[in-house]
Amino acid sequence: MYLVSNGKLVLEDRIVDNYELLIKDDRIDKIAPAGEIKKDGLEIIDAGGGYVSPGFIDMHSDYIEHMASPRPTSILDFKMAIREVEKQLINQGITTMYHSLSLMKDSFFTPKKIRSSDNVKKLVQLIEETNGNCNLIHHKFHARYEIDNVDSVEYLIDYIKENKIHLLSFMDHTPGQGQYRNLEIYKETIKGYQDMSDKEVEKHIKEAQNKEKLDLDTILTITRIAGEYNVTIASHDDDTVEKLDLVKSFGTSISEFPITIEVAKAAKARDMFTVAGAPNVLLGGSHSGNLSAVEAINEGCIDILCSDYYPASLLHAVFLLNKKYNKNLVDMFKLVTINPAKAVGIDEEYGSIAEGKKGDIIIIKKVEENFPVITTAFVDGRLVSKLNYRRR
Repeated sequence: MYLVSNGKLVLEDRIVDNYELLIKDDRIDKIAPAGEIKKDGLEIIDAGGGYVSPGFIDMHSDYIEHMASPRPTSILDFKMAIREVEKQLINQGITTMYHSLSLMKDSFFTPKKIRSSDNVKKLVQLIEETNGNCNLIHHKFHARYEIDNVDSVEYLIDYIKENKIHLLSFMDHTPGQGQYRNLEIYKETIKGYQDMSDKEVEKHIKEAQNKEKLDLDTILTITRIAGEYNVTIASHDDDTVEKLDLVKSFGTSISEFPITIEVAKAAKARDMFTVAGAPNVLLGGSHSGNLSAVEAINEGCIDILCSDYYPASLLHAVFLLNKKYNKNLVDMFKLVTINPAKAVGIDEEYGSIAEGKKGDIIIIKKVEENFPVITTAFVDGRLVSKLNYRRR
């Protein structure tokens, strides 16, 4: 058993000093004023005045792709990649990761070889195996299903029925709408992935715009089965209110990366959770020229921050929003803890510090002019990481 003391506890509605936290087995057993819990037989964890927070829940990140394929043509051992990535994630405060893997239709233009269907299937299987085999964090699979991938519906449904998919989002990266409504930005993006002439780019765009896509009946079948297996449904890059109404009609409860502030507000009005990228906060805007996460947070229409492609961004976005934009720190912690937990339906066990909940706890301290770092992490009540920053 562990007693976490001398820290500032980040609760759902406030941050409190002079309280202690008892972790017993895999649970938060007791929260009490300092000195009330008997210390006999306990291992004392001194938080050193730092923040004691719920572990972060990252519901959308493709960082595992970078670890498995740090160069477009370099594919490393997948098991090694998963083991190495979780060492990084736990020390960035992420105790539950929804690895966002793209289920795309293979074509002549595949910007990342790691996204071939065979590679994705291997990664999915290893993610599932890692969860019950000496793991540092909770690994989940967020299936990003491209709606032009009409040949893999059976594969998707099988994985839902095998409980290997924990979050499902439907993607449409057709140029000219959604994330890539600005075709000039799209052209520059794909040229960055692959050496293509202007003529080849134009040919690719025309082919992409004329691809066969899933019909509504097929999508409804998939979402019905997903609902039977308690898989949460998200949409991606919503760019119109009409699209919101469509995705809402087949059970979607999350709008990831709404393209404009108007669409984000409309999603909130429809009781959908809204998601923005934490890197967007750090960069001061979208790399695709779309919604500013800071503007949307200021307008109260973003519920969740995900790391997207840079896991360290969650921690730093929380404190940057508090320091630079004067946002309430408790509310900023919610963007990476209880709000994503609610969105994916795991909030009864995870996402907040409360008696009876899972012991997924991190301690955050400040070093070097208020630079936040994770010094201690518990997962399922076990101490899995402890870092000691040296001082001269």
